[in-house]
Amino acid sequence: MFLADCQARLAFDLISNTWNAVVVWSLRHGPRRPGQLREEIGGISPKVLTETLRRLQFNGLVTRRTYAEAPPRVEYELTDLGRTLLHPIGVFGEWAFEHADDVMAAQDRQQS
Repeated sequence: MFLADCQARLAFDLISNTWNAVVVWSLRHGPRRPGQLREEIGGISPKVLTETLRRLQFNGLVTRRTYAEAPPRVEYELTDLGRTLLHPIGVFGEWAFEHADDVMAAQDRQQS
């Protein structure tokens, strides 16, 4: 049973947001500036990226580092906790790669 305060439900909530998993995966190679993330991800607006990074930071998955430069520079990086999500996200991505055609075929059958 997935109760409101269940730990599994917390984990599902974290990865169920499409952008959370995508941003975590994009940070797997090290610190990135917001512009770099937007280029690597594609299709994410600056507003949604900012909201996602704040949500990941709030949950302890990402750290934000600000440099006192002109113009100011900000980088985001996975925390140790955030890095623990890379394996589950990778496995889920493998599942999607293997089964996406089957899922889309099922959706097509339902629409017919």
